[in-house]
Amino acid sequence: MTRIPVSVVVMTRNEAVNLGPCLMALTRFAECFVVDSGSDDGTPDIARSCGAKLVRFTWNGRYPKKKQWCLDNLPLAHDWVLFVDADERPTVALIEEIVGLMAGSPRHSAYWIDGRPVLRGRVLRFGCWNRKLALLHRRQVRFPDQPDLDVAAMWEVEGHYQPLVAGTTGRLRHPMDHGDAKPPSAWFDRHNRYSDWEAALRADGRMERLIDGEPADGGFWRRRTLKRLFQRLPGRPLWAFLHAYVLRLGVLDGTAGLDHALGRAFYYWQVGLKMRAAVQAQASAARLPSGRSSSPSAYSSTSAMRSPPSAFSRSKVRLRTPGSSIR
Repeated sequence: MTRIPVSVVVMTRNEAVNLGPCLMALTRFAECFVVDSGSDDGTPDIARSCGAKLVRFTWNGRYPKKKQWCLDNLPLAHDWVLFVDADERPTVALIEEIVGLMAGSPRHSAYWIDGRPVLRGRVLRFGCWNRKLALLHRRQVRFPDQPDLDVAAMWEVEGHYQPLVAGTTGRLRHPMDHGDAKPPSAWFDRHNRYSDWEAALRADGRMERLIDGEPADGGFWRRRTLKRLFQRLPGRPLWAFLHAYVLRLGVLDGTAGLDHALGRAFYYWQVGLKMRAAVQAQASAARLPSGRSSSPSAYSSTSAMRSPPSAFSRSKVRLRTPGSSIR
């Protein structure tokens, strides 16, 4: 069988529970790199046993972060690169679509791919899916440096923003399935950090500048326009829930659709809460006598702002899809 002339990059850190099924879905591609950040759960062994090329990565705390580092430093055999998260699996239909695309001459420099949520083993047909530029011509894209290294909870992988594209973007019709086998506590921990980052950038206008730089996805309602509108809406958690559960018919997915919609609302509630707490902390600091120290950073997941995972141990939100589905 002729291999698809695309280099796949899977970035990992303790993804043993997800990596095997992910790599098994990628066997038709010409090469697959697993770029690992010090996993201690057997992830590297799984990568090697599945025939992937294992590359170690240690972040130096500066830009470029992991995705751009991969584009700059991996010995990629092909110009087209597909970024796949360890908890994602390209569907058979998506792989066939990529085969057809590569058989001709791709018209665009990068392609949007939808992420279809898989929750407790159930593929969601409705609700809000995420969308990202995942199939890229490596010589025509770049993940920009962002002024976010001050966010204490920031991590080694670029945040929820898209690369800059020298050219046009297209959209593939078929999705990747996105379902994490980790326990729900992993979702809370990860999205706690995500909301730290988003709250910090929204508080001082950095998010607006980030949105302005995003490529459009070609739809009538451009992605940037939707993001700007959503950012200005009062009561964003409520609108996020109604958008996923009512407008996008998440109700038809039963309990899984409800959990998905509630999880999105919970994420945006976190962002709003942290922004309000930051304003209060800044006001309190301004009232302190000169020389007195102020409270810890409002956006640090290691500070008192962060709710410990045990605080959510009885929550009914049991989802694994990103809270950033329409960002």
